[in-house]
Amino acid sequence: MTLKDILIGFGNAMWGTPLLVLLMGGGLFFLLYSRFLPFRYFGHAINILRGKYDGDKSEGDISHYQALSTALAATVGMGNISGVAVAITMGGPGAIFWMWVSAFVGMATKFFTCTLAVMFRGKDSLGRLQGGPMYVIREGLGKKWYPLAVLFCVAGVFGTVPSFQANQLTAAIGEGLLIPMGVEMTFAVKLVIGVILAGIVAMVMFGGIKRIGTVAGSMVPFMVLIYVIAVVAILIINRELVPEYFVLIITDAFTAKSVLGGAVGAIIIAGARRAAFSNEAGIGTAPMAHGAAKTNEPIREGLVAMLGPAIDTIVVCTMTALAILLTGIWQEHTEGISGVTLTIKAFDDTLIGGRFILMIALVVFAITSLFSYSYYGGKCFSFLFGAQYERYYQYFYVLMVVWGAVTSLGAVIGLIDGMYAVMAFPTMISALILAPKVMKAAKVYFAKKDL
Repeated sequence: MTLKDILIGFGNAMWGTPLLVLLMGGGLFFLLYSRFLPFRYFGHAINILRGKYDGDKSEGDISHYQALSTALAATVGMGNISGVAVAITMGGPGAIFWMWVSAFVGMATKFFTCTLAVMFRGKDSLGRLQGGPMYVIREGLGKKWYPLAVLFCVAGVFGTVPSFQANQLTAAIGEGLLIPMGVEMTFAVKLVIGVILAGIVAMVMFGGIKRIGTVAGSMVPFMVLIYVIAVVAILIINRELVPEYFVLIITDAFTAKSVLGGAVGAIIIAGARRAAFSNEAGIGTAPMAHGAAKTNEPIREGLVAMLGPAIDTIVVCTMTALAILLTGIWQEHTEGISGVTLTIKAFDDTLIGGRFILMIALVVFAITSLFSYSYYGGKCFSFLFGAQYERYYQYFYVLMVVWGAVTSLGAVIGLIDGMYAVMAFPTMISALILAPKVMKAAKVYFAKKDL
């Protein structure tokens, strides 16, 4: 059995019924328990994001906007371009419906988990204020739950490796640029691409969260704008097919006739797995970014975080899915077209210069994702071994960029999916236990007259 087989088996084994119940059932609980409270203040969340309540005297390192941009830099990325293609390949059009469901309940999950990330911030070994599920567990649940925090961080060190982004960006560069120029994608070529990517990531990563937040805050809106304009063009060109494929997404979610022999359960898992990679609700990565926000009001950061799944899964992922489905490229996956290659072909077959437009978005998507994940993994490593040793993780991270560029997609997905699953258990368990504290704080916050 090869390493690839082991990693694929690990990822598949972890994404079983217990995890599905925990993520989607837990999200539904948060939604009902809060009585849809955070959704009723959606406009207020926008005002917070715009900086209306920012205060320089608040604790933290970055603004609400930078915190959301950092989180979105990780989620609005390859998961929305390549991840959606993988979901359709694995589960057909119906997988997109279950991505929607996961994102909707995931908005409530983000509200609770990211509120807790600010509510229970703690100090690292250098005395710096930090947030994230490991600190929520340590500060909010106490010492007897500490092994759960360790489990989260061990999985976080490996679950946030940049290998998927590096792998798919390398594939995109090959498919979209080098192969048309007659350059064969040999191991040596992939290695060169990996080394270049690693160099770019290192320059930003060693600057810490403030530099990551600044770069993400400037690049995320740009990349979303380019991508949305291109996809809207594809939808307009194929506008007569849009209603038909919306119906197909919904009907296929419950019949799964297009794939898997009608295995609806398998389609739900496929959608939930890709939604978790897309918006990370319940996984625990985003709370690490939102935990660094400058605010003394935990509820505010929870509301800002809630916007994440709405943007990256319900909007961006849906647009990607429609672009793939409308062009009919998804039906060719049996011929070996999958992952980011599927999305590139959909763009190229519809738009003049489509692959080059997508290439620009892909480069920005992938590189900003690489920045955010370095921050997440570094925080997990620092919690385990001490913040003074974080540089050692950064060296490991740079090497994993190179590994991702030269290894197979299946191995990368298996590793990250499996570790994401492990991370979800500590994140969701702690959030469910501490949910009453969030609601108590929410009642106090929303009772204020100056909202």
